[in-house]
Parts: sequence; structure tokens; C-alpha cells
Amino acid sequence: MYLLGEQSAWADALINRLQSLPALWLRDLAPCGPALELQASDDLLTQLPADQLFLLNEGLINGCIGARPLFYWQDGDLIGLQRGKDWADCRLCSDGALLLTPYRRQEVFQHLYADARRADQFLEYLLGQMAILAHAVAELKPREFRSTNGFKRVEAGETLIKQGDAADHVFVIIAGHAEAFVDGQKVGDVARDEIFGAMAVFTGEPRNATVIAREPSTVMLVPGDQFLTMTCTNPKIAHSLIESMARRIGQLNRQITHMKPAEEQI
Repeated sequence: MYLLGEQSAWADALINRLQSLPALWLRDLAPCGPALELQASDDLLTQLPADQLFLLNEGLINGCIGARPLFYWQDGDLIGLQRGKDWADCRLCSDGALLLTPYRRQEVFQHLYADARRADQFLEYLLGQMAILAHAVAELKPREFRSTNGFKRVEAGETLIKQGDAADHVFVIIAGHAEAFVDGQKVGDVARDEIFGAMAVFTGEPRNATVIAREPSTVMLVPGDQFLTMTCTNPKIAHSLIESMARRIGQLNRQITHMKPAEEQI
């Protein structure tokens, strides 16, 4: 069983090796009946006896979780291992003809564990598939919001960002509080869990504000290029950034309103 989608050269090599194993195990075991020739189907398991396993000789089988195709099996794979309540939502289907050789499930396992070499190969088969799936999931899963530079502890009054400096990092306050200043005037607060310093990273322009810790704080530093990649792959980060920017714009609008002469506010 392998995930649909493009595989790395490493995964392709492992898949090819794993597919050769079931035929080796079953070489000395007699099938429990003639080969089955099946046509395209939306639910193969309803056509396959639950007490049997099948060597897939010809064709391609897709596995769907819910309505989404996620897995596939091809020539040389062992079909029917994925049975039981834990796989109740898994549906096997095919778009073309299949040729399957049937074996009694219990006889297959007895045959495998009767020989130490076959038992080791079966374990290799299962662990190999787990490794392929883990590798594929790691490639598909969006990167978590983690910093390759780690965390920094700062004291009250320490400058985190200086107006006019080049922007190479984005920051998140993990614990503590900070204040933002433009030309020496306070323009807002930076609260815990808020992303700051991102605007200059997006525009490539110098920092437009200075940020100073108001109390002892812990800050996470994220390299600018990593942050840009994460905003494309992780909607939560983009949502948090938009929320932070909207809050900051609201603060600036209130300040501008208070600064207007009385006759302009009428």
C-alpha cells in the first residue's frame, strides 16, 4: 500500500523491492482456488471473501478513505491485509480489470511464521510500507510554525527591531509584551502570540518601526525566507498575520482620530 502522488527515487526503489516479497513467500503455498478475474469496481471488498488474502497479478487497485483516493496497490502486492473495524472507512476500487490469486488468510500467516526467513520478510514488508507512508506524509504535511534559530530571552527595555534596519527575520512574542514606536512616538502594543516584523519581510524594505520589550519576554525568531514559505503552505499563519495587521491598523486609525483638531472631527 502506497500513497498516491509523485514518489522520490528512494521511495520508488523501496516500493520495487517490497513488491517482490509476497510472491517469494507464497511460492511454496498452494492457492485456495483458481485465479479471480474481476472487472472495474467501486467496492472490491464486497466481492472478496474476508477469510482470504490475494496476490495481485495484474491491475491497479486504489484505496479511498471516505470519498478521497489516497492509496494504491499494484502487481506483486498482497491484497486484503487491511480488514477490520480500523479500516471500516477504507474502500478498495479499480478502474480496470484485475487478476487476483486467492489464499486462505490463516494458511498464509501459518506459512509465514513457520519459517524465520519468511517471517522476517513479512516484517520488512510491513515496516517498509510504514516508512514509505511516513516519508510521503512528511513531504505533504505543511511545515509547522517553528524557528530554525530558536528562542531568545530579552529584558525590559531591550530593542527587538530597530527602525531603518534591514528585515531578515519575523518575530513572535511567546511570553511578555512589547511596544512599537515610529520616529520615537509609540504607535501600538505587541501582545503575546502576535507576529511582528513581517511587513518589511514581505516588501523587502527597511523596518518601518522600532519594537522594544516592555517587560522581560521570550521571543521566537523565524528567518524571513522560511516565514514566506510557511505563509504559502500553512493557512493558520496567514490568518494570524492578517488578524495582527488588522489590529495594528485599527490602533493607528484610533490614534489618528485623537490627533485631529476638534474642528476636523465635527
